[in-house]
Amino acid sequence: MSDLKITPMGFAAGAQVTGVNLSKPLSSADREAVHAAWLKHLVLVFPEQDLSPTEQIRFSEDFGDLDPQTSQASSTLHPDHSQILVLSNKMVGGKKSGTHNSGRNWHTDLSYTLRPAKGATLHCREKPPVGGDTMFANLYLAYETLGQRIKDLLEGLEAVHDVTLIRGLEQREPEVIAEMKQRNPPVIHPVIRVHPETGRKSYMVGERIRGFVGMSDEESQALKDLLNRHASSPEFVYRHRWSLGDVVMWDNRCTCHVALGDFDQTKPRVLHRCSLEGEQETGRFVDRGNTGVTDRAAMVQAVAAVS
Repeated sequence: MSDLKITPMGFAAGAQVTGVNLSKPLSSADREAVHAAWLKHLVLVFPEQDLSPTEQIRFSEDFGDLDPQTSQASSTLHPDHSQILVLSNKMVGGKKSGTHNSGRNWHTDLSYTLRPAKGATLHCREKPPVGGDTMFANLYLAYETLGQRIKDLLEGLEAVHDVTLIRGLEQREPEVIAEMKQRNPPVIHPVIRVHPETGRKSYMVGERIRGFVGMSDEESQALKDLLNRHASSPEFVYRHRWSLGDVVMWDNRCTCHVALGDFDQTKPRVLHRCSLEGEQETGRFVDRGNTGVTDRAAMVQAVAAVS
């Protein structure tokens, strides 16, 4: 009989999973229970886990194919396991790590690629004495509590996602910046998403969106602000306070998250992330001659010309 126990930790999202050792392969029954809890609670926390990179990879593969990490700068990947992105504020070769300030604005993982991640597992290897929390927002609830007129506006709307809007990207080493830009040209995704397993709708925005197709910068900014402010309302958010050994697993198809910089930056913070590859491509590359976002001055001139 399994000792697995699932305890909710928040109203909007979050549940703790105990009675399981992730360094060992999961039984089929435990795997099914974890999967069901993942769909229900969106964010799962497995405390006090001591995993090697190989063990984290094996556990992650129980829930999908691993993302090949082609969107990431090669210097940010684990030297022996390219399936793992190393999130670290430590110095590497006398320079700041290429991920020393990762995740500092609200985002859905890999939305700047054609195939946003299905989900991810994140293993806490080192942590500062206090702070360094991660907040997760339930985008089901965010969408479902919008007014119908806003929902109607979002139907069929597309957004331009841009890797250069990662907060703090300009503070990284020039070669890391250049590689990230080269690997990830801007892409367009539908705003509304339908979860392939639950059938529930959510919306995918965040702070890495350049604008909405067919809208001016001003219109896009107003709508982005509204949607992001709504999604990050406290009643939709679970805040995780890391403990050493935590493995956190989240469903990227219906959440967004932010890594807080609320800690002493001289103290180490190191986490290993495995990303699950999205089930299908939902995006397309932006035409380099047309970002899809309407220029306001051009609109005014066009209207004046036919007035």
